[in-house]
Amino acid sequence: MNLAEVVGFAALVIVIVLVVVLAIRRSSLARSGGLDLSWRVDLDPTGRNWILGQGRYGDGRLDLFRSFSPLPIPAKRLSRDDLQLGDRRPAVGTESDLLPLDSVIIRCTDRGRPIELAMSEETLTGLRSWLESVPPGHRARRTH
Repeated sequence: MNLAEVVGFAALVIVIVLVVVLAIRRSSLARSGGLDLSWRVDLDPTGRNWILGQGRYGDGRLDLFRSFSPLPIPAKRLSRDDLQLGDRRPAVGTESDLLPLDSVIIRCTDRGRPIELAMSEETLTGLRSWLESVPPGHRARRTH
């Protein structure tokens, strides 16, 4: 084997290992109650900057994980007490091509900062239920 073949083989092995790690991570998230959703904090008017990922409800928070990251830690955490759901909006620009089919886009605020979430109608219903169900000892909240 010459050097180019060795380097090519090593690159192939690295790609295969990375794909396997991502598949195991996604499967683990799905088994632990993960849900498909996308988000963006940079609200570009052209509809770019979406992060494809999964979410998982934790203890008073929604953990957001990037789809294409092998890291087992969330990329963003949204606190139940600080997340406020806003209005729906239609897809603009290339969003209908970037986001999963039949995604609902909802404008929100997290600690007063804007964030948009894109998810299925069923996932949005679950998110609303999670936000509206107030655990004992917590103050009542209103969502739109």
